[in-house]
Amino acid sequence: MDIETLQTPLPPAQAAIHSACVWFRRDLRLYDNAALYHALNNHPSVFGVFLLDTDLLQGLPRADRRVEFILESLKDLDAQMQAMSAGRARLIVLQGRAVDEIPRIAQRLGVQAVVANHDDEPQALARDAAVRTALHTQGVALHTFKDHVVFERQEVLTQQGKPYTVFTPFKNAWLKKLNQAGGDFYLKAYPTENYAAHWADVSQILPAALCRAPRLQDIGFEPTNLKALNIPTGATGAQTLLQNFLERIDRYQATRDFPAVKGPSYLSVHLRFGTVSIRELARLAHQHMFDSHVTGSAGAATWLSELIWRDFYAQILANFPHVVHGAFKPEYDRIEWEQGAQADALFAAWCEARTGYPLVDAAMRQLKQSGYMHNRLRMVVASFLTKDLGLDWRWGERYFAEQLIDFDLSANNGGWQWAASSGCDAQPYFRIFNPVTQSEKFDAEGKFIKRYLPELAHLSAKEIHLPRQPIVDHAEARLKTLARYAVVKSTP
Repeated sequence: MDIETLQTPLPPAQAAIHSACVWFRRDLRLYDNAALYHALNNHPSVFGVFLLDTDLLQGLPRADRRVEFILESLKDLDAQMQAMSAGRARLIVLQGRAVDEIPRIAQRLGVQAVVANHDDEPQALARDAAVRTALHTQGVALHTFKDHVVFERQEVLTQQGKPYTVFTPFKNAWLKKLNQAGGDFYLKAYPTENYAAHWADVSQILPAALCRAPRLQDIGFEPTNLKALNIPTGATGAQTLLQNFLERIDRYQATRDFPAVKGPSYLSVHLRFGTVSIRELARLAHQHMFDSHVTGSAGAATWLSELIWRDFYAQILANFPHVVHGAFKPEYDRIEWEQGAQADALFAAWCEARTGYPLVDAAMRQLKQSGYMHNRLRMVVASFLTKDLGLDWRWGERYFAEQLIDFDLSANNGGWQWAASSGCDAQPYFRIFNPVTQSEKFDAEGKFIKRYLPELAHLSAKEIHLPRQPIVDHAEARLKTLARYAVVKSTP
């Protein structure tokens, strides 16, 4: 399929009766999909559409693992639709600007409604507002639903009716709301499969070319090493990873901080693109905590807590959108970060794994080679950038946004502001990770370091943690950081 085929204006079609179009975005699955459920339940004729949004794609590197992950996941989604509908339904894949293409396809299909799931990122909210206005002029409604988190926006509030800005009280209120409703009430799956008969047959309306996921080259992108990394894609791949993790979940608390150990779920990219349901994951974790065979599973409890952190950062973004551009705590914007040619050189060394600190460099190589970084190491390298190199946290946030296959705005922003001490419930400004002691504690034998820095493989377990031609002295940098943060040290 070529670009011209994708961008050819679509002629109007005879309107179907009570039909709807599901606009898939960051929810590339059929199982337990809120928007899909509401569309199928309320409309006897439903189409499925995915838009390769050029407003988003144009700013990405031409070799981007996320784009390749999406295209592979679209194939899986299309196969699921065919299976669920006995071959009638196909996923319609378009390319262009949402404000143009969504109204156009709605008119072509003759639907009365477009149904999608919420996306609270500022750019997405602006996009949806524009699309809603354009659809309204055609007499078509845009309906959106909560799907990407368990509790969103202002569903969990303090007793004063305000959003939480500290995690532990938020977590306690989150769990209380969940348990008061009967445990799994908010975690029940939407039974989309009960309405499979409502899928529409698109074959008589649209050309087959619009019902196939394009190739990378069709949309101006290049292949990556995604397949070589063996990252399972689509909802099918997510379930494979989930079943594997459930065999290890009881050990999660004990293994999650050690990058050389298979501890994480590796589901972050699937949560990002919605190829797995957050309700399913939270339900399994919650149930596992109280399973008679593993009562009090610390691993499941810890994992659920991290899923709640995800909700926490999502509601921070929704309620305090200024975090996209600056510090959650405005006084932290007064910090004077390093600038000029020296700062640029330090940043380049950090990006290119040339800091001289083995654990930091190994982590940065992992990111560059795989688009993934272990969570413990994300904290280590973020602390190093801001508090050893004295560089603005937003530089690191942007670099992660370019590199991470699981990049999620709210979580990435929250994590970086946590490391820089400028965010809500962040680590104190005077807490500065020592990259050597972190290495000794969490990669004691140097297995992770040797995996990504094979040139150090000959060193002993003691020697491998020591800096080699470091670009900064940690002890000196610590003193500079304490002085740098003096402008906010009186802040509670």
